[in-house]
Amino acid sequence: MVSRDKTDPITQVDHDLGVEQVVRRLDMLDERLDNMDTVITSLVERVMGRPLIIEIPCPKCGQIIQVNVTSGIRLKGKE
Repeated sequence: MVSRDKTDPITQVDHDLGVEQVVRRLDMLDERLDNMDTVITSLVERVMGRPLIIEIPCPKCGQIIQVNVTSGIRLKGKE
């Protein structure tokens, strides 16, 4: 059997490199999630800035179903 001596410098270096790699990957994941959050927030703000109508045909009867998505922002009329 292999002894697990915690004072072994080679094992300690491998463990430190493993921890550093996990920390780097977590930082990369955090940065990617921040970027996705920024893009999604921007997209939602743009969509919610004006009314949106989604038209979906019914798969059974073929009738068009309209879904209106509105926002709390008042639209400016043309002057």
